[in-house]
Amino acid sequence: MFDFDLADMYRVETRRLKEQVKRNLERFPSDFMFQLTKEEWQEVIANCDNLPEGVKFSPSQPFAFTQEGVAMLSGVLRSPVAVQVNISIMRAFVAVRNVLTTTKEENMLPALINRIKALEEVSEETFTAINDLSEDTQKEFDDIYIALAELAAKHKQENKPRNPIGFRKPEE
Repeated sequence: MFDFDLADMYRVETRRLKEQVKRNLERFPSDFMFQLTKEEWQEVIANCDNLPEGVKFSPSQPFAFTQEGVAMLSGVLRSPVAVQVNISIMRAFVAVRNVLTTTKEENMLPALINRIKALEEVSEETFTAINDLSEDTQKEFDDIYIALAELAAKHKQENKPRNPIGFRKPEE
């Protein structure tokens, strides 16, 4: 997500969001956030019609955040919305940890492993079916190409100049 979209979502000014990010750069490694180059930003502007008007002519390139960066950003910003998002993220982590460490759910891990194996088998079968389908499709395309080539050759023969029928006057 771009910084201006996140600023809107967290109800802070984009420049304040950028300030907080720059003050806390050690919290945003390259897999959490990066800044677009001028060329990348110009390409985004050229290809996206729904960008906010004020953003298109901004003198600085925007930051782009991954999902990890968005989560980290909620811990850096001080807006009420950002605080609530951060609290929700922390509660979700605690809930996941509780589910994984609860003794009542000891049988859950083998069940999950079996389910993952079953999904992998289904995925392999699906991939094989897709591969077979693409081989069949390729053969059909080859047949169509051959038919088109034969038609083109026949068309050339039909357009070949013919000898005129009838009496020809001898040339002098």
